[in-house]
Amino acid sequence: MRILAFSGSLRRDSYNTGLLRCAQALAPAGVEIEIYDGMRAIPPFDDDDAQAGVPFAVASLKEAIAEADALLFATPEYNGSIPGCLKNLIDWASRPRDTTPLLNKPVAVIGASTGMFGAVWAQADLRKVLGLTGARVIGEELPVGRAQDAFVGGELAAPETRDGVVAAVEALEDAVRERVRLAA
Repeated sequence: MRILAFSGSLRRDSYNTGLLRCAQALAPAGVEIEIYDGMRAIPPFDDDDAQAGVPFAVASLKEAIAEADALLFATPEYNGSIPGCLKNLIDWASRPRDTTPLLNKPVAVIGASTGMFGAVWAQADLRKVLGLTGARVIGEELPVGRAQDAFVGGELAAPETRDGVVAAVEALEDAVRERVRLAA
């Protein structure tokens, strides 16, 4: 099973990218998690550009989403919501609606922030946006507050946080199995 993971932060030492790296390390046997690294190349969404032809970076993004069994998003919280770069990526991936690779794709959302609430508002907004694209949002939120203290040597310090990451991956794994079962 292949999960494509997206960090909503472009920062080199992003806590959200750190969450995804922990998910890679904690993934059960048979589950591969690939962290998408092309967000910087995605141009600002413009429907005129979309009508004229899909930029190469966007075509590559859509292909990567289509080839993945599930998606895992880790978002920080910027001004009480999701980062613009992540919203832009979703806007491109969701169009046109009838051919979006997001349609019925199992997705899970987790997040970390340096504040006490662990990007709860951003996670809620991202879950809403993904649901509106036709993605199948599963699992519960995993808020990692005070992220600067949550990692020790690049690893999550608290067992319950590690367990939450594992639970998100397992929920995706279960959703993919169910999707395959229903398609059979």
